[in-house]
Amino acid sequence: MTKKQEIPYKIYLTEEEMPKYYYNVRADMKTKPAPLLNPETLEPMTAEELSQVFCEELVKQELNDTDREIEIPEEIRNFYRMYRPSPLVRAYCLEEKLDTPANIYYKYEGGNTSGSHKLNSAIAQAYYAKKQGLEGVTTETGAGQWGTALSMACSYFDLKCEVYMVKVSYEQKPFRRDVMRTYGAKVTPSPSDTTRIGRKILEEHPGTTGSLGCAISEAVESAVSRDGYRYVLGSVLNQVLLHQSIIGEETKTALDKYGIKPDMIIGCCGGGSNFGGLISTFMGEKIRGESDVEIVGVEPASCPSLSRGKYAYDFCDTGRVCPLAKMYTLGSGFIPSPNHAGGLRYHGMSPIVSQLYDDGLIQVRSVEQSEVFKAAIEFARVEGILPAPESSHAIKVAIDEAMKCKETGEEKNIVIGLTGTGYFDMFAYQKYLDGEMSDYVPTDEELQTGFAGLPQVNL
Repeated sequence: MTKKQEIPYKIYLTEEEMPKYYYNVRADMKTKPAPLLNPETLEPMTAEELSQVFCEELVKQELNDTDREIEIPEEIRNFYRMYRPSPLVRAYCLEEKLDTPANIYYKYEGGNTSGSHKLNSAIAQAYYAKKQGLEGVTTETGAGQWGTALSMACSYFDLKCEVYMVKVSYEQKPFRRDVMRTYGAKVTPSPSDTTRIGRKILEEHPGTTGSLGCAISEAVESAVSRDGYRYVLGSVLNQVLLHQSIIGEETKTALDKYGIKPDMIIGCCGGGSNFGGLISTFMGEKIRGESDVEIVGVEPASCPSLSRGKYAYDFCDTGRVCPLAKMYTLGSGFIPSPNHAGGLRYHGMSPIVSQLYDDGLIQVRSVEQSEVFKAAIEFARVEGILPAPESSHAIKVAIDEAMKCKETGEEKNIVIGLTGTGYFDMFAYQKYLDGEMSDYVPTDEELQTGFAGLPQVNL
């Protein structure tokens, strides 16, 4: 075991050490993720069908189950150089505060203007849209990190960008939407009266605060109804996890520099982008029998798609216009409680992450948001970074694991993903600090309402 004093606070990589290839974990998976289905025919979606919604090159990446490495174009790598490689930080101050023998590391993805890991995929998707000659793209955003990242990426490539932002976040985070507008994006609260699906949702659920499923429906309708536009997504899809694999590749390279073998890797789980990107390289080693690392996904107790969802084909959106994906899901009609402030609001989970979980390769923990924010503040006070609420789910479990090490005397290497900063999430922090934050855990009966709407697919 490497002695603590031999490890620097921050492990930096050089530009030359930045990955030149995305790692495609599907090439190593023994059971591949199930194919996306056409919502009308329930047959596997063809590349031609998917190309009506997504950029052509991204469709190729979405369907690629065989190539372990996919080259990162030089134009994307040049953009990455503005903020990558990102540092792997040793949380010495947190370790000291906890008085634990555990060694805690966090991969920090907040060092760019968008404030999160989302830019890793946003710039790739914007690049392929520009290369295809498109005029613009549409998307949805929940907490606003993805919308911010895509707005910045589109500005860089001179593409138009339209963002449908979940209404509750649109109202709670005015500065986040103004950052998007600064980069030239058009931001609309969802559900809205600007689309057929939005009007239908508002009629059926008057006063709704919205959901990612609603916003996805509107963004897809807006894209497919015009020439020169395509829809892009910030999580869930195979292509997105592929782009985010750069997180895990850099993390492994940094650990290898000092001969550090991770015992546990912990990431937050919403749709799967950060978690899937962080674990991909390590998961490949685990599948190939080269590692026995524990991999833990952490989700909110108020939106527990993995721990309490069903593994089934479901619509990716509330309006039921998107392809069906086989995933752990709470049902496309599930809308998180209005008091849900910690992000990770999507009703389903990435098909890749879902398959890995179903294969028993991933552990899952669910945590309540008041404990998440307690951990976030403890981290901020000693490590000097105000973490995003999403990342703070992983921080909470990392602290729990470090305290177990204190009890047993075990020296574990714990690696977590810090997806970004929480400076645009002060409404949620304010709720917690003012003692106004409450926890909510849906009952089995409430979840059954979402499950009742699952499509009947017999494959």
